[in-house]
Amino acid sequence: MGEKINITMNMVIDDRGQTEKTTLKETGYYYRREKFDVLMLTEHHGEKIVQSRMTIHDNYVNIKRSGHVEMSQQFRLNKWTENVYHHPYGTIHMETYTKAISYHRPENVKRGALILEYDVKLNGQDPRHHRLELSFHPE
Repeated sequence: MGEKINITMNMVIDDRGQTEKTTLKETGYYYRREKFDVLMLTEHHGEKIVQSRMTIHDNYVNIKRSGHVEMSQQFRLNKWTENVYHHPYGTIHMETYTKAISYHRPENVKRGALILEYDVKLNGQDPRHHRLELSFHPE
């Protein structure tokens, strides 16, 4: 079983000068493996639930979400990746260009952090800039 953690996730999306900010605070689990780390959490959006798993490697990050919405998104530095985001109202084709990945494994301080900066094209539209800042610590 993993270590129970508190997670804070801040997302900023810049869509041609219009900024959207969201913050999510949840509990989850941290699993440390030899070559990668895993964060698992359950997102609560009213009565809608989304299970999220973030697998963090040295040179890429994979985020898999299932439940009310579904997707499997890879972030590879200086590369374009593609996925399909499924939600109750349909699907969205996503093209993602990762500009920065910064991960600090929890060590003595017991606090970890992941920062992703990337651009996303939704269904071929102009890209929107995203910045995801995630921090976690033992509960």
